[in-house]
Amino acid sequence: MTVKHCLVVDDSDIVRKVERHMLAVLQFRTSEAADVDAALMQCGLAMPDAILLNWRMPNVSGIECLQRLRRMAGGKAPIVLYCLTENDAVEIARALEAGADEVLIKPFDRAALRQKLVAVDLL
Repeated sequence: MTVKHCLVVDDSDIVRKVERHMLAVLQFRTSEAADVDAALMQCGLAMPDAILLNWRMPNVSGIECLQRLRRMAGGKAPIVLYCLTENDAVEIARALEAGADEVLIKPFDRAALRQKLVAVDLL
C-alpha cells in the first residue's frame, strides 16, 4: 500500500503540529507550510495527495491559495480539505466554488478528519 502525502497549510505552528499528528496516526506522510507562498512552492516541486488548507492565512487568503493551486500544472489532483473556524454557509460555498473537495470546521478531532478522508476516498 502506498503511503499518501498530505500538506498541512496553516499559519499556526500549534495547529500544524496537531494536524500532522492526527494525519500520522491515520498513516499519512506529512509536510507543512506556514504561508501560501511556501505551500504553492512545495506543490510545484511535488504535488501532494491531499492538502489541509486553513481559510485565514497571512497576506493571501485560503480561497486565493486554492484558486492558484487549481490553475497550477497538476493542481487539480490534490484533494483539498478546507478548514474553517465557523460554519458560515457563504464561506463554505466560496470554498467549494474555488475547488475545495470538503470542508472541515475547526476545531476538529481525528474522527472528524478520518470521516472526511473516507468521504473523499483517501482512506
